Amino acid sequence: MSAAGMDSAAGTDSAVSREPAGGTEPAGGAADTGRPADLLAAGRERRVYSAAAWSVGTADGPLDRGWTGTRSWAGPELDGSELWDLASVTKPVAGLAVMALIDAGALALTDTVGAHLPEYRGGDKAHLTLHQLLTHTSGLPGRVPLYRESPTRAALLDAVRELPPTAPPGARVEYSSQGFILLGLIAEAATGRPLDRLVAELVCAPLGLADTGFTPDAAGRARAVATEDCPWRGRVVTGEVHDENAAVLGGVAAHAGLFATLGDMERLGRSLAGGGRELLRPATFALMTAGHTDGLALRRGLAWQGQDPAGSPVGDSFGPDSYGHTGFTGTSLWVDPATGRYAVLLTNRVHPSRDGDGIAAVRRAFHDAAHLLGGR
Repeated sequence: MSAAGMDSAAGTDSAVSREPAGGTEPAGGAADTGRPADLLAAGRERRVYSAAAWSVGTADGPLDRGWTGTRSWAGPELDGSELWDLASVTKPVAGLAVMALIDAGALALTDTVGAHLPEYRGGDKAHLTLHQLLTHTSGLPGRVPLYRESPTRAALLDAVRELPPTAPPGARVEYSSQGFILLGLIAEAATGRPLDRLVAELVCAPLGLADTGFTPDAAGRARAVATEDCPWRGRVVTGEVHDENAAVLGGVAAHAGLFATLGDMERLGRSLAGGGRELLRPATFALMTAGHTDGLALRRGLAWQGQDPAGSPVGDSFGPDSYGHTGFTGTSLWVDPATGRYAVLLTNRVHPSRDGDGIAAVRRAFHDAAHLLGGR
């Protein structure tokens, strides 16, 4: 039996742990604090994922937090220390590092790709700006499985450079992981430092995110939550980046590759809910989280998703100025400035297969419950 088959044959019974931070009672009554736990346990029973963890709170601390399930369908129960593959939630974290470099004068939103990457000069991407890359308005195509034809880092970076645009810059929002690959390269070129070090120094260190980073070591992999039984790799992926393009790039990229614990994501959420003062100047933070795509079909900040006119992945309970990001593995981080509230949801919805679509309904229901915690 394959690994996927063995996991699928495992039972689904699992305890739910709900734990207020700091040993204090969470705000709200029992019905309030139980709602995220109940609906996320139900999602596991429907086999949307084997594992889920969550935290909802404000800058002052969590209102509700906990976890449910097992690291894989046949694995040990969660204990709250797990590492989760953040997938595209990597993008805004890398974006925070880029914005910190803008604060420091090392980069500017008007900087072009060609100004920092000589190999792009004279090509169709040379005049793309950081602003266009951060808002997904560069005209670059959406996620492309470049790894299939470009199995080495050098070949994949060549393939990114050669990708034909699908629209003129600024004409539309098209979510592009390739654009964030370029952002990471630009940050490295501007500073002479690798991306993983930049994220560690500019985001993780100021917030005390001791368990957040790229390419987990052996100890980290041992407590990682499983993702897909990956046909390309021929095994269940655990503790290495799920995104195949990021894997070819060595596990360090601005579009995917970060791993973090619930506790670290909670710290990030609290900082954002408080205005990100530990990370950016107030004006820079406000610029990053504001809408930059008025008149286009999708709302985007600088590296952040917004509440799209056609509907948000987190439903309608969070306000029109709320922002956040989702990840393909079943992760998300969302912040509502109007209420000062953050919501972190971590799941392994791609385990053992990416084919399920149940996470969309779970995510919306979770954010509805998060909005109601504490009577808001």
